[in-house]
Order: sequence, then C-alpha cells, then structure tokens
Amino acid sequence: MHPLILGAGLCALAAALPAAAKPACPAAGAATLERLFGADCPDCWAQAQAGGSAAPGWVFDWIVPAGPDAALAAGALPESAERLQRLGLGAPSAGATPQLALQPAHRAGSTPALRVQSGPAWNGYFGLELRLPASARSRLPAGSTGWLALVERVPAGSDGTPVARDLVRSVAGPLALDGLRAGQPLSHLRALRWPASAEPTRLQARAWIEAPDGTILAVAADQCR
Repeated sequence: MHPLILGAGLCALAAALPAAAKPACPAAGAATLERLFGADCPDCWAQAQAGGSAAPGWVFDWIVPAGPDAALAAGALPESAERLQRLGLGAPSAGATPQLALQPAHRAGSTPALRVQSGPAWNGYFGLELRLPASARSRLPAGSTGWLALVERVPAGSDGTPVARDLVRSVAGPLALDGLRAGQPLSHLRALRWPASAEPTRLQARAWIEAPDGTILAVAADQCR
C-alpha cells in the first residue's frame, strides 16, 4: 500500500470517482444478483440471459478464468473462481449459461451500516476504505469478512453486451472484522489497481460483508450510504 494513496489521498476524499462512475443507489438491504461467466463463453456475455436487464438491487458480474487464450480472458479475475467456491457453485462450462446467485432483499433495518470511500486515482491505483460503525458488531455472524472491489459499470450496448454489466475488475479480501471492539468503529484501507483493459471513468468503489457460507449481508458503493 503506497502512503500517498492511503494517506493524504483518502483524507481528502473530495476527489472521488468521476461523475460518470457514481452510482444510482439501491435501497438499503436490496437484493443482490451475481452472474458468473466462463471466460471461454463469449456468447454468454452477448446474451440477455435471466436476471439480465431487470435485475433488482446490486449486481456483480464475474468472469471466471479459462486460460490465456479464452475470448473473455481480458476481463477474467482469479478471485472469480474463489467466489464460485464460496457460493458452492460449479465452474461454468463453455457454451453454457452463466451461473446465477440471487440473494433476496434483507428486512429493513437488519443490515449493518457499511460504508466505502475512495481516494483519487494515482499511478493506476484507487485507494479504498471500508468502514463499519461500532454498532455493527452485534449484527455480524461469527466469521464474517469484509471485501473491497473496483467494479466497472459497462453500459448496455457496449463491449459486446446487450444489457448493463457491473463487472468486478479488482478485489481485496477477505478482511477480518473480528477486531471490531465495543464502542470503536472499524476500517480497512487498501489500494487496488485497475487492469489495463478497464475504462477508469466507469469504475465504482464497492464494499460488502460476507457471511461464512458466502451470503452477502450488506453492500455499499462510493457515494452511497
């Protein structure tokens, strides 16, 4: 972690992600849809499959690596295969539809007040900070972890997709949450590099809390409570 990224950069916070990348914020506790594509299935990416354009709440698109020569190799992320394992799903096969994981909305007031903030871009990196208030401790199952990510918001009709995608491009985690002491907030600072194939102006900082069984308990994005 570079001190210029995670020091003055995050203290300023005024120069967050560009306006084009700032999100429309889902409601608190909104449903979460994850779509996991095989990198060797460009036709899957090019289809408006179930859960595509009308997906509620938060969306995460993952591309699972399938070798350096795979058609979608430029967008593949090693952590995508790990995410499949935590969800208990098998790897998507070539020519098959993507694996889908839909987690329903949480009851109002039942999710911890997670926040994420981003510092200015510097030399190919964004500084990200995950923040949890002290009151969140009692709401988290034992063994829960925190995660930070840069997500590229790909518009419908671009990059070969007919529907909008929220493509995970860089991930930091798992981040321990068991150090949250009574009366004290918790924060994690990380510097994430975006891949050369990503469009920086479309990147969005996100954080989520994950239960030991892979269930997402809370999601936040930069500029969203």
